[in-house]
Amino acid sequence: MRFTLFKNTVLLFILLGISCGSTTKTEVEKDNTPEAISKIENKTLVKTNSPIIVGANQTRNYIPQLKGKRLGIVANQTSVIFKGDNTYIHLVDSLIALNIDIKKVFAPEHGFRGNADAGEIVKDGIDTKTGLPIVSLYGKNKKPSQEQLKDIDLIVFDIQDVGARFYTYISSLHYVMEACAEQNIPLLILDRPNPNGHYIDGPILEKEHNSFVGMHPVPIVHGMTIGEYAKMINGEGWLNNKATCKLTIIPIKNYLHNRSYSLPINPSPNLPNDVAINLYPSLCFFEGTNVSAGRGTSLQFQIYGAPTLPKTEFSFVPKPNHGAKYPKHENKTCNGYNLTQLESLNTLDLSFLINAYSITENKSDFFISNGFFTKLAGTKTLQQQIEDGLTEQQIKATWKSGLDKYKHIRKAYLLYD
Repeated sequence: MRFTLFKNTVLLFILLGISCGSTTKTEVEKDNTPEAISKIENKTLVKTNSPIIVGANQTRNYIPQLKGKRLGIVANQTSVIFKGDNTYIHLVDSLIALNIDIKKVFAPEHGFRGNADAGEIVKDGIDTKTGLPIVSLYGKNKKPSQEQLKDIDLIVFDIQDVGARFYTYISSLHYVMEACAEQNIPLLILDRPNPNGHYIDGPILEKEHNSFVGMHPVPIVHGMTIGEYAKMINGEGWLNNKATCKLTIIPIKNYLHNRSYSLPINPSPNLPNDVAINLYPSLCFFEGTNVSAGRGTSLQFQIYGAPTLPKTEFSFVPKPNHGAKYPKHENKTCNGYNLTQLESLNTLDLSFLINAYSITENKSDFFISNGFFTKLAGTKTLQQQIEDGLTEQQIKATWKSGLDKYKHIRKAYLLYD
């Protein structure tokens, strides 16, 4: 039996269902939502003493559903059960210790152990720690095949998301749900908080710009947990042929959308801390431009700059590192800005993008010609608005009707206030 040395300890821990509270972030003291979108439900983060208990920690609520089943697990490095002393046990290791029959692990972007670069193909393989087969959902296929599911009775999905449309874990969720619906396999979601769940903002994706970094007509910051988002996928008929996935969600205890939550495990290599996670929805636009958002440094998604920007008091030189083997502007000095001391955002901030475009030396080279910026934005309109010199307030005013409609739809799928 694998893990026999710690099996009894793990078993005792799981049966007790020990929970873990979150670490709180600094409370936002000031709402900086632009007047043009003042009615958007962007909320100030709040702190509370009651511990957040993620779905995976509520073992008594789902272990009975797993016994006697052949399982597939959609998981990565964030799929853990927390102890009370700031340590944790991986969900897969825990289930193995309970003699739950796991047949295979399905790995999203960045891989099962979270070591792959953004966009790097994740290969099928064998997990060296557990000996389990790993099936990539970010390689040859992004949707589990009938053959890959033939020996599966139930799929468990447990991944920490960050609440941005272009963060691909919700795209993997879509394809897993679609495969489960087609093969009549139930899906069990162990829900986790959304660290950017306190606001909703951004343009609604237009269907002609559908891609793996944007599959659904939602804003860039959608304000939902994975469990809530799965309900919306079902309810809005977004699966192929409007199929419905048989869904069970283990909800988070003591969670509110405007409650601050500090992720104890990095959700991907280039989101190393709370500041990066908070800035990510606003800075990810730079991935479709010639400006670096800090990949290849220790301040990923906390800075921005490029050799083509005028000199400032801050500069950085991207070099290959964990999560960025070939960073943009490798070994070149990038003039730019350090955002690490900014107050936490409760709105999508376009000022960084607008500023970079306005001061760049050659504006014709600013947006990368492969159209990736449009995929990230979900619309061609945003690039045109920036090129036309519209202000942030003017741009956001054009989002209002779409956001109002989205918020009305979203309410039907919420599990938390």
